[in-house]
Amino acid sequence: MSESNAVEILLVEDNPDDLELALRALEKAKITNRIEVARDGVEALDFIFCEGPHVGRKFEDKPRVILLDLKLPKIDGLEVLKRLKADPRTQMIPVVMLTSSREQRDLVQSYRLGANSYIVKPVAFEGFVNAVQDLGMYWLLLNQPPGQ
Repeated sequence: MSESNAVEILLVEDNPDDLELALRALEKAKITNRIEVARDGVEALDFIFCEGPHVGRKFEDKPRVILLDLKLPKIDGLEVLKRLKADPRTQMIPVVMLTSSREQRDLVQSYRLGANSYIVKPVAFEGFVNAVQDLGMYWLLLNQPPGQ
């Protein structure tokens, strides 16, 4: 993976307020060099699989972790997760479902499809900031992925 193009976090979020909060939290924690944002499931898949506007991106420069919202336009988070985990080239990328859904069926289905974690977004600003900082700290600094 070339360091200059390495994406550490792919943040897939369609809610502009949650997106802004997450980006500010990650910046405040100083834990990431590069964040890519996708605002719907199609954008996320295009980025991950180097298609559409990302056709020139090197596939090897894949994200170290994906923070994936469940309720997304065009293609929902569960379908994105399903496609990621079905492809041997991307199935080892950790995927954290970061969602406002407290529905048991969403939680169960996320884990069934291969999610590494399921986090319900805190409603309060400070709780959301802390949750995103903790996620980044764990997945980028503490977690030991295969082949490292």
